[in-house]
Amino acid sequence: MNMTNVCILKNTNKNCVILCLYVDDILILGSSLELINNIKNYLSNQFDMKDLGEANLILGMQVSKCNEGYTLSLAHSIEKILRKFEYFDKKNPALTPYDSNVVLKKNEGSTIEQHRYSQMIGSPMFITNRTRPDIAIAIGRLSRYTSNPNQSHWTALDRIFRYLKGTLDYKLHYSRHPDIIEGYSDANWVTDSHDVKSTTGYVFTLAGAAISWGSCKQTIIARSTMDSEMIALDTTCTEAEWLRNLIMHIPVSVHPVLAISINYDNKSVIELLKHDSVNAKMNRHLQLRFKSIKNLLGKYVVLDYIKSEKNLADHLTKGLSRTLILESSRGMGLSP
Repeated sequence: MNMTNVCILKNTNKNCVILCLYVDDILILGSSLELINNIKNYLSNQFDMKDLGEANLILGMQVSKCNEGYTLSLAHSIEKILRKFEYFDKKNPALTPYDSNVVLKKNEGSTIEQHRYSQMIGSPMFITNRTRPDIAIAIGRLSRYTSNPNQSHWTALDRIFRYLKGTLDYKLHYSRHPDIIEGYSDANWVTDSHDVKSTTGYVFTLAGAAISWGSCKQTIIARSTMDSEMIALDTTCTEAEWLRNLIMHIPVSVHPVLAISINYDNKSVIELLKHDSVNAKMNRHLQLRFKSIKNLLGKYVVLDYIKSEKNLADHLTKGLSRTLILESSRGMGLSP
């Protein structure tokens, strides 16, 4: 049994069956059809169970087999959302989900349709957590204003829905290679006076597509770009450790998972982490993160420098141009 996820069972003869549980749904994966059928027969004898055959719909996600591997899509769910909020028939899809030139501020005046705004922002949140990392930064930013939205927030929300209309057929494409996990980490330090906390972004890919990602406001105030990057890297390394421990018990690779490579674009932090001692100028919160990262480096995580324009996590911290969004989406295996 894997303590990272107690829904994983492993045989000692190098065969494997994975049981993914969600409430009363079970997804069964295995190294052979015979082994899967044995498990299904055993479970059927323990309780009433309906066998739906080969998986094609999992938690709302459409699973499709293709020549290269499999795809995950939420196109049918997105279409329902677009129809519900009367966007499906609109003719002017947006090219990007978020306009980086617009500075959103807290509304100090009267609210505009607060209840409807909350409904609309919640629907894409479900989507971005499953198959659409390309809208994560936009949803994260706009969800901060659900209590009192104004016209600027509505305009930005309208842009997300029009972007989804134009990218309705986007799906995650998974193939057989590469069979190693790669991570990307980035941060966007506070860029205006209306927000005092920076943004963390990370993404991990396996088999050609994203398997884990996040875009969130940092919990503590970073005093510099280096501080915000350190905070983001700590979050990314924590996720890398969890993924490594999980993959260690799943035979997806012929090679053992010794450490996960994290691609990173901040040379200053990389140089700082080469030292064993903590910088005395760091506050207590940063010192703890420094020690946490150092503890994982070499053992579970390896840092590799990458140019900013090649960092897939850049898309999860700020609005980008259409060209960069396309490149980042393709890098995460997201395409029609």
